Amino acid sequence: MIVVTGATGNVGRPLVEVLAAIGEQVTAVSRRPADRELPQGVRHHEADLADPGSLRPALDGADALFLLFAGELLAGTARTGELLDVARSAGVRRVVLLSSQAAGTRPDAVSHAPMRALEEAVRASGLDWTVLRPGGFASNAFAWAESVRTRRTVAAPFGDVGLPVVDPADIAEVAATTLRGQGHAGRTYELTGPAPVSPREQAQTIGDALGEPVRFTELSRAQARAKMLRFMPEPVADGTLDILGEPTADEQRVSPDIERVLGRPPRAFADWAMRNIAAFR
Repeated sequence: MIVVTGATGNVGRPLVEVLAAIGEQVTAVSRRPADRELPQGVRHHEADLADPGSLRPALDGADALFLLFAGELLAGTARTGELLDVARSAGVRRVVLLSSQAAGTRPDAVSHAPMRALEEAVRASGLDWTVLRPGGFASNAFAWAESVRTRRTVAAPFGDVGLPVVDPADIAEVAATTLRGQGHAGRTYELTGPAPVSPREQAQTIGDALGEPVRFTELSRAQARAKMLRFMPEPVADGTLDILGEPTADEQRVSPDIERVLGRPPRAFADWAMRNIAAFR
């Protein structure tokens, strides 16, 4: 059995669907009740990763665990070592951690220090481990959905800086492969899309999918920072803006790892936009 944490999010939900579709026994874990019906046969368990003991019942009979940390990570309250001890004592043999590209590209950044600590804990766990380091998510464009629906506009900083954003569905497929297959233990995979795409180009792509023009407005760094501080801590906002505005060469590089693992190229942002265009209508 495979346990998937963060099972109602942009990566966890498609991961559960992929695993269920290929016949795996899956327990979907989230902090709240599932907001949509899960695939047939998938068991749901409510747990908070900040309380490792709450995960124990979900791990009964599990041999693999997908770890995705959200708010509790940023707040610094994740008890990762204890959680991994709980998993190991329950018989889990393999763990796949969803990390971040910046944990490798910006080793000294305060914003991603908690993620680096998570990686270190997983590597020291005694379990077979795999670390996934995605770049920016294509699904971050959902933040523009309301403005596109109501005004056909997108506002973002650094309008012409391109990054190879990755489709969460590709992350989910890589996670499914590494959770099930051999040959991935001790590997760290960097996951990107097939080409850099700027916010201005993303807005145009969404407009193309809608069949209507979408106007792009460039925000200053200060304007974008003020918006981000409404829902993320200051170090994370500043670190994110550093990547968006002044990416390193490695952060703009297209990684070959999705194709290596899946045997096909990663999906383009246009594919993501077309599949999710209902959110922008």
